Amino acid sequence: MVDAFPQRSSRDPAELRDRLNAWFERRLGPQPTPPVAAVRSPGSNGMSSETLLFDARWIEGGVGQTASLVARIEPELGDVPVFPVYDLEAQYRLLQLVAQHSEVPVPAVRWLELDRAALGAPFFIMERVEGRVPPDVLPYTMDSWLLTSSAAEQRRLQDETVGVIAALHGIAVERLDTAFLELDMPGATPLRRHFENQIRYYEFVRDGKTFPVIERGFDWLRAHWPRDEGPAVICWGDSRIGNVLYDGFQPAAVLDWEMAALAPRELDIGWMIFMHLFFQDITERLGMPGMPGFMRRADVVAEYERRTGHAPRDMDFYVVYAALRHAIIMSRVHARAVHFDGATWPAEPEEAIHHRDVLLAMLDGRFRD
Repeated sequence: MVDAFPQRSSRDPAELRDRLNAWFERRLGPQPTPPVAAVRSPGSNGMSSETLLFDARWIEGGVGQTASLVARIEPELGDVPVFPVYDLEAQYRLLQLVAQHSEVPVPAVRWLELDRAALGAPFFIMERVEGRVPPDVLPYTMDSWLLTSSAAEQRRLQDETVGVIAALHGIAVERLDTAFLELDMPGATPLRRHFENQIRYYEFVRDGKTFPVIERGFDWLRAHWPRDEGPAVICWGDSRIGNVLYDGFQPAAVLDWEMAALAPRELDIGWMIFMHLFFQDITERLGMPGMPGFMRRADVVAEYERRTGHAPRDMDFYVVYAALRHAIIMSRVHARAVHFDGATWPAEPEEAIHHRDVLLAMLDGRFRD
């Protein structure tokens, strides 16, 4: 089954509103009325950084301003955050870089605040973009505007989202300062450093537990390492349609950049393919058809090659790597459910990983997408 929406916070919305108003006054000067009347959190997608939506009215330089805004805040350590580190400054800088050097649609960033005194954690504020998102809960494969769209409309959304990834990977990293996207890990290549980061993430997440399918996955990846990783590009990291706002079937804003890094381009392609497999598998196990013709590997790879001239390679490796990475995240999501909702760990902790059987089939060579 699918867990209820996992984003949780112990922060009080009214207190956040008051502290945000105090921050606005320090930043912009005294205001005739509080700029922010209320804050709320989105309720269909996301489970990592805390997100606040609000409308603000303020005076800056003697001129009245009105905007619909979004604040991304580092989560509270006591709230069992999904990731051990949240570099809000890196996310802010990356959004600026992507906006300046590509056609990838991203929200315009307004302010970055690294002083924890303001809201209790670093945050940045960006403009809100209107659009619709294929939901995670219930998954878009079970009930959504995308599910009820025509095959041609679904294909358009798929191809245009692949186009976003292609445009992102087309940024000339050799001409820009992208050192802030390098993972500070041992390893001779960006992919080796990315892999080492995942090993350390697993150690952080498992908290003394053992997940045999994850450890088998690491061994499988070591044995099937790509011979030629190719050049590193800016990878979005969480490249899936649930992190995109769409205007009709056209991407209007690409969101959620906390997993971004310099890595081979196949990292993003494999993640996009697998994340649909994840939702499709859950849907089929519940006896529903879902969207079996959507995000098929051959179609995604062909569209990416058409747009870039690069033929993605070693995709078995990158799809398994995506399944492994998501398994680690899912084990952490279950830990959050234990913390917030009173869930318990099964006798075999890896049973909390919804796609364990899919990952096992991949490792055994039994899975065909």
